[in-house]
Amino acid sequence: MKALQYRTIGAAPEVVTVPDPEPGPGQVLLKVTAAGVCHSDVAVMSRPTDDLPYPLPLTLGHEGVGTVAALGAGVTGLSEGDAVAVYGPWGCGTCAKCAEGKENYCLRATDLGIMPPGLGSPGSMAEYMIVDDPRHLVPLDGLDPVAAVPLTDAGLTPYHAIKRSLPKLAAGSTAVVIGAGGLGHVAVQLLRAMTPARVIALDVAEDKLELARAVGAHEAVLSDAAAAGTVRQLTGGNGAQAVFDFVGAEPTVRTAAAVAGVEADIAIVGIGGAALPVGFGLLPFEVSVTAPYWGTRAELIEVLALARSGAVSVHTETFSLDDAPVAYERLHAGTVNGRAVILPNG
Repeated sequence: MKALQYRTIGAAPEVVTVPDPEPGPGQVLLKVTAAGVCHSDVAVMSRPTDDLPYPLPLTLGHEGVGTVAALGAGVTGLSEGDAVAVYGPWGCGTCAKCAEGKENYCLRATDLGIMPPGLGSPGSMAEYMIVDDPRHLVPLDGLDPVAAVPLTDAGLTPYHAIKRSLPKLAAGSTAVVIGAGGLGHVAVQLLRAMTPARVIALDVAEDKLELARAVGAHEAVLSDAAAAGTVRQLTGGNGAQAVFDFVGAEPTVRTAAAVAGVEADIAIVGIGGAALPVGFGLLPFEVSVTAPYWGTRAELIEVLALARSGAVSVHTETFSLDDAPVAYERLHAGTVNGRAVILPNG
């Protein structure tokens, strides 16, 4: 079968031919209908040799949907042909966090060598992929595969971050979304669907700001040196009750700190690698700063339900598997408007 693999440190990903996978006991073979392209992949491929935690070659793709092609021995509850989404942050299934459904925070995954698809395990950018356990599959129940696949990360990750801050996003509150790209434009929709808060989107690109306006942002502000002052002015000097930074770079975390109000939540979701100092006098009183990761299986089910209701949708551009390297080039250049989706089987 064809697969998109990262094969050489510092090189572009390549479309190659690899053996067809076969499911072992307890596993599920999926025929992949859609796979999402993510900045996390670019971050992985930017790491030097001594900082890459995954073995190469690596089949990319941690967002995936497909149809069940074959079942390994002992698998029940699924049938061939079922349309499903892949829950990506695989865990051990037995530790305290996994017992809560929080496999994204599995306590034993590192020790056991359990890695998500596309982030250590063979991913979804292939004609077929192996899913380690049927519990990591969620029914699509009529959702279009292209529309659904970004929701497994670009929907689930902001949903998880926003859900934690719902008590602070009451009527009259303000939420700030920094970075209106793949995750950020979904976050705007989630905030509009789940809260009465006023939503202010920030980005450095006008096309991203236009996308934010189109999907419901009340205000869209250019993310420059004047952005924090503009947000403060829009909030009567009080700042926002919740700030979601989907970039995580030095300028954006500084902006997040500057626009947060007293008792605000700051969620640094982006993987830009910047740190935000926390201490008395460094931030407004009782500001809470978190770095959330992905989301729970239950939350993925909730995100897909929101999509079925029409409350959230993802702006997508589609590419063939052969053109997947071009999708990564455009993502790296910042010219993907929304989310790029690969169609491995046409």
